[in-house]
Amino acid sequence: MNSTMHRLEAPMGEFNLTRLERVIYGPGKVAALKEEMERRGLKRAIVVTTLGGFPILDEVTGALGPLCASVFTGVVQHVPRGTVDELEKEIARVEADSLVSFGGGSPIDTCKVAIYGTLAKRELVHIAIPTTLSAAEYTHAGGVTDETTKIKGGVWDPRVLPKTVINDPLLALATPDWLWVTTGMRALDHAIECAYAIRHQPISDVLAAKSIALMTKHLPASIRAEGDERVAHRGHCQFAAWYSIYGAMNTRFGLSHLLGHQIGPRWNVPHGVTSCITLPNAMRYMAGIAAERFGPVAEGFGIAFDPENPKPAALACADRTQEFIAQFDVPKTLKEAGVPHDEIGQIAAPVAHELEHMGVVDRPLSEAEVLALLESCY
Repeated sequence: MNSTMHRLEAPMGEFNLTRLERVIYGPGKVAALKEEMERRGLKRAIVVTTLGGFPILDEVTGALGPLCASVFTGVVQHVPRGTVDELEKEIARVEADSLVSFGGGSPIDTCKVAIYGTLAKRELVHIAIPTTLSAAEYTHAGGVTDETTKIKGGVWDPRVLPKTVINDPLLALATPDWLWVTTGMRALDHAIECAYAIRHQPISDVLAAKSIALMTKHLPASIRAEGDERVAHRGHCQFAAWYSIYGAMNTRFGLSHLLGHQIGPRWNVPHGVTSCITLPNAMRYMAGIAAERFGPVAEGFGIAFDPENPKPAALACADRTQEFIAQFDVPKTLKEAGVPHDEIGQIAAPVAHELEHMGVVDRPLSEAEVLALLESCY
């Protein structure tokens, strides 16, 4: 055996920290919102949410008290540009100094894109109170959809990232099980694609493995347990979501995410659902070209991994992921998600273009290869 195969090399690279300053977590911690506002000298917050009319909204507005200048409930899935424009008008109308996003990835991204649009005038403080596991609150990227073309683009800027995240699992009890589970799958997608990313790093590898272990242990129990146990499992899932994405602004994601970026807005499929459909198929593809990067994924699933022959373990990880998803009542194919078969070819070119532009897979994929992958998802 060639001894150079086992030569130890010092790690080399860089890890860029974000502007996230504080994560407050635990049951009842929404009460810390007013103190957090006062600590930052903020006086006029807009609560941005999809939860208008739900009793838990009162938990947030009540915690803010007189510091709540307005509640914006016009958020729509996949963040249409028109919704962002309306929020920017509301920011100007009430002279807001801060936004409190409350709910899932849609209100969080709506806030990010609106903050980006107002940077020329002021830099608003963003505080996030998530009720799903999408983990959008930990990134400085915000997605926005062109209503005419149904193509999703985005903004990237460190200034749109929440300064504070408040994880209160009591608020997450009101999240429907299907949404909780599918966003949990989105977090699992984050962790796995961080681990096998071209730009993966030691810190992202460790966090990915822990995220996978936590999510596979606690997500099923978080919808089946009752009472305090249910709260506890949801709290652990929130940590799994945090770990899944903390290194993502350094590593970026991969094939599953880029497929989801096009599938979601084109056929109005929630991104958590797209992960349920695309992740196992993307993993099998990546096992053929980057099996050696599946070590942290295998560790998270408790699968033996041989660096000298990594492909069997990589494929076993894909199978384990599919088995994990199978236990939940969620769409597992594009057909089950209501995507017309004769339309899937429409996104082959945009996916291939984005893959080449982003450079997140070891080699470019042809449109024919992308279409074959979509067929495997159908």
